[in-house]
Amino acid sequence: MTIMKFLKKLACASAVAMSLAGGANAATVLNNWVFNPSGGGFAGGQTINEYLDVNGNAFIDLTSTGGTSFSFTEHAVFNIVQADSNGRLFPVNFPGGNITATFEGTGTGNFSGNFTFSGGTIRMYQNPVNGQYASTEGFYGANLGNQIAEFTVMAGGGGSVDASGNPVSNGQVTVFASAAAGSLDAGYFFRENGQDLSTESIMAFAFTNANTVSDPDETLVDEVACQFAGFTGVGCNGDAYANVAGEHLFISNNGQFKLNEVPEPGSLALFGIAMLGAGVVVRKRAAKV
Repeated sequence: MTIMKFLKKLACASAVAMSLAGGANAATVLNNWVFNPSGGGFAGGQTINEYLDVNGNAFIDLTSTGGTSFSFTEHAVFNIVQADSNGRLFPVNFPGGNITATFEGTGTGNFSGNFTFSGGTIRMYQNPVNGQYASTEGFYGANLGNQIAEFTVMAGGGGSVDASGNPVSNGQVTVFASAAAGSLDAGYFFRENGQDLSTESIMAFAFTNANTVSDPDETLVDEVACQFAGFTGVGCNGDAYANVAGEHLFISNNGQFKLNEVPEPGSLALFGIAMLGAGVVVRKRAAKV
C-alpha cells in the first residue's frame, strides 16, 4: 500500500470518527501563522502561508524481528532555512536566525511493505552563529544554540520500504507530532492575530521525500551514526562505512513541516482511534505482500 493510499484511508477513518462525534472539528493545518527565526516577537516575524521547508539526513538502524518484520531506530538532522519555498532565507532576512532540528524516532515495519512510528522526539533550535550546520560542532551542527521547540512523535505515520528496508525511491515519510503548552519558546511562533503559540498545546504534521544515500561522507557518518545514534558498527569501529541491506542505512530527506490545530478532547481521542484503525489496515496489507 502506498503512503497516499494510507493517508486516504486515514482521512476516511478520521471523517467517520468525526461524524460519530457529532460534527466535532478535526485537526486542521494552520495558515498565515507567524514565525520569527530570531525570537524577536510577532512584529518582526514572517507570515508563513503553510509550512517550513526542511532538508537533512537520517541514519536508520534496523533489527529483524522474524519473518518480514523489523523494528528500527532513526536519528536525523535537519536544516530549516526558509518557509513556503519562497527563497527568503532566514539567516539573510533574519540575522541570527539559523534554524535547525534533530529527530529521534522508533517504530516497526515489514520488508517490501510499510513502516510506522511508535514514538520519538523532534527538537528545534535557533543558533545565532552562522554556518555551523553540517559541521563537527554538536551533532552535525543541528543541536546548537537555543532549543526553541520540542514535539513528541505520535504513533502512526510512516511510509513504504523495499525488500532491503530502504525507502521507496523518493517515497514520502509522514510524521505526526504534538507539543504541550510550554514546549515552544516564547517569541518565535504566533497565530496571525499575534497570540504567542508558546501558551498553547499544538500539533504538527511533517512529510519528507526520502532517498537512500549510498555513499555518505565521513563527517555525516561520524556525527550522525557514531555520535548521535551511538552506532558501533562499520564506520564507527575503524572500518569504512557502507549501508548494509536490512541492517542500517543513510537517507536524505526534504519536505515540509506544518502546524495544526489541536482537536477538542473527544475528537482527538477519536482521531487516535482512526489512526490506529488505519494502521491495522496497513499492517494487514503489508503481511499479504
